Amino acid sequence: MTGVLVIGAGPAGLAAARAALRAGASVTLLDSSDQLGGQYWRHLPDSRAGVREDRLHHGWDRFRALQDELLEHPGCEVVPSAQVWAIERLDEGLVVHVHVGPPDGNRRPSRELTPDAIVIATGAYDRTLPFPGWDLPGVFSAGAAQALAKGERVAVGGRVVVAGAGPFLLPVAASLAQTGARVLGVYEASRPRALARGWLPRPWRLLGATSKFGELASYALSHVRHRIPYRVGHAVIAAHGTDRVEQVTVARLDARWAPIPGTERRIDADAVCVSHGFTPRIELAIAAGCDIRPDRFVRVDDRQHTSVPGVFAAGEITGIGGVDAALAEGAIAGHGAAGGGADDPAVRRDLARRATFTDFAARIEAAHGIRPGWTGWLRPDTLVCRCEEVPYGRLRETGRATCSTSLRSLKLSTRAGLGICQGRVCGRTVEDLLGRESPGGLLDGTSTDRRPIASPVRIGELAAAHGRHTSAATDAARHQHQ
Repeated sequence: MTGVLVIGAGPAGLAAARAALRAGASVTLLDSSDQLGGQYWRHLPDSRAGVREDRLHHGWDRFRALQDELLEHPGCEVVPSAQVWAIERLDEGLVVHVHVGPPDGNRRPSRELTPDAIVIATGAYDRTLPFPGWDLPGVFSAGAAQALAKGERVAVGGRVVVAGAGPFLLPVAASLAQTGARVLGVYEASRPRALARGWLPRPWRLLGATSKFGELASYALSHVRHRIPYRVGHAVIAAHGTDRVEQVTVARLDARWAPIPGTERRIDADAVCVSHGFTPRIELAIAAGCDIRPDRFVRVDDRQHTSVPGVFAAGEITGIGGVDAALAEGAIAGHGAAGGGADDPAVRRDLARRATFTDFAARIEAAHGIRPGWTGWLRPDTLVCRCEEVPYGRLRETGRATCSTSLRSLKLSTRAGLGICQGRVCGRTVEDLLGRESPGGLLDGTSTDRRPIASPVRIGELAAAHGRHTSAATDAARHQHQ
């Protein structure tokens, strides 16, 4: 029986695990959270579940069906709170190193897995462009604000502004309103012409995405019911306050996202939630040796197979297409990991849905993708890397002074991206800004996604792992000598 390891229990990972089981494989499903569902289906724990949990989640019945099937299947091992901290490439194959327990725990049980096939479905996290004051308490990524709203029923503030780019702003505003926050406005950076260029061409291709129209209608009704203004071509370009956010400055943007002088206005607010799209979590895919496309997503074939034998990828690490794309890709990847073919009847419907929602992902990028003029709202003292407190001015000056085209060298020179988050918040932005200071761009071929250790590990845990390997090698040598 084929043993399939699925990393990530969001929509793509859940669909992959179910497809692999139905194809006859045994499955081990890992997730860093203590419950299944990922960010999309983040929810209260069963011990204090809401009476109408479905009101906060689209497709809640589908999630419950997926979860119940996996938990009840004798061939599926579900391991929550599992931190995959490294994937090691050896001659005999890939070894997946896992610690089980809280991320900040000590002496966590460790596991080393050598499956026949792996499905990587690690998802994505918010990309937030910096602006003056974004380091103030009260500034949240939109994903963090939604996680608190859906997973804890906590509103991040009483008067909240939501800003950035992309459809994700709509469910964030709806979640905040349902937790009792007053959402003062949603500010989308893309202008009407850009939105039309992204969404209107070849409208017949959207016919298969009718579920999205239902979601959009529910968000529109929520905005009307809670009287939430929606403004396109606007951005939060600064946050103000002493100990926390007290006001934000909103300005109109031109087509390149540069602020238009004279359009600024201040809004009293105690929180601001910002998202300018998503960054795929490709650290483990890179560690496994998977080929990465120029747009920084994992390259896959029609079976969701990566460039590495036995390794498949699904969901937002292959493109930001939403939950429907993730479910379709996950089903195809899980089926392939279990030995199935792309032309099998079991995945025919998923192949069609993948085609539809791959087009949907391309439309999101065309309509809401980041434009280069956003640096116009930065000041020399605006922090770019909050962990290491590296301001924009110093980042530019160092890049110009060193004339370096190496990202690794510039990170060491500026300290940007070397803090506790390891560049997860600022990494893409640091690459963008430093690349602009080098006439030919950054040429060393590295990126902030390349992390041999993908999640924090205590030195004691590494020492314990080394001790186990040493002991095992000694025992093997002693046995061979005897």
